[in-house]
Amino acid sequence: MNIWIFILIWLVGIFGIFIPFILFPFGIYVILLVRTRKSKWTRKCSLPNDPEIKEMFDIGMDWAARYEQNKREVDVESDGYHLFGEYFDFGNDKAVIIIAGRTETLLYSYYFAEPYRASGYNVLVIDNRSHGKSEGRRSSLGYREHRDILRWSRLLHDELGNSQVVFHGICIGASNALFALTADDAPDYLQGMVSEGMFIHFYESLKNHIKEAHQPVQPALEEIRGYIRLFTGYDIKRDGPIFRIGKLKKPILMLQSKEDKYSLPPQAKLLYARCPAPKRLIYFEKGAHSHIKINAPAKYNKVIIDFLHEVCDNGTITEGIFGE
Repeated sequence: MNIWIFILIWLVGIFGIFIPFILFPFGIYVILLVRTRKSKWTRKCSLPNDPEIKEMFDIGMDWAARYEQNKREVDVESDGYHLFGEYFDFGNDKAVIIIAGRTETLLYSYYFAEPYRASGYNVLVIDNRSHGKSEGRRSSLGYREHRDILRWSRLLHDELGNSQVVFHGICIGASNALFALTADDAPDYLQGMVSEGMFIHFYESLKNHIKEAHQPVQPALEEIRGYIRLFTGYDIKRDGPIFRIGKLKKPILMLQSKEDKYSLPPQAKLLYARCPAPKRLIYFEKGAHSHIKINAPAKYNKVIIDFLHEVCDNGTITEGIFGE
């Protein structure tokens, strides 16, 4: 056999085996974390065929319409990106930044705003980097985006007259909030945070997504990890909330569903145990990942309102794990 034909057959065989193992994880990475076109992650309902998401979206849109007269468009520059948000000014001197998770824009965040308005907070909802009207192409799961949250905080404090700022983060938004609160240059006017479905690190969350899809976890998980690190500098296995929460000094309210398949319920206790700050962990019986409130809206709002009153009145909270 001609040596070149032999080499060609050998190369086809080798690359026929290995190319799928390279390209498939890269495709997953792009689907999950790269905005490949302007029509991806735009301001619209992300999953209109999901009844719970559609209901959450519609309730949020009704809330925004009710307070349209209080709304103004705002924008900032952060790390060279032009970022956009909406500020609902209710005449208060403190504010919340609601930080949505992956694929969601500020429209999704409306749904979580009411307990803050009722507690005397102005409300800032934002398009995260690479989402909605904000610039950017890649999500780094809070690793870089937390700088944007600190920039939004300065807008609230320095320009809009808010003396206190709290964060409300959902899923990756919770990681983003924690990264901001534990940053070395986090300002003292940041008063605390509420997290929903915060994972210990994205490596664990991604593993649970792959398992749910009934796909082999390895080597895809490690390869996706490699792509994230290559393009963003973030190691999703050796960095994340479980590694950062030990630096937290401000109060945190952790909300966790017992039905969450991605940020697993027992892992919330790991975060709680490692957190040195004033902390409260509340379990809810029902709710898929990021769907706690729609299954228990009155309880959800009440625990946030109670937390905010304690933080404002005392600067701390009554600690404990509730609803196990």
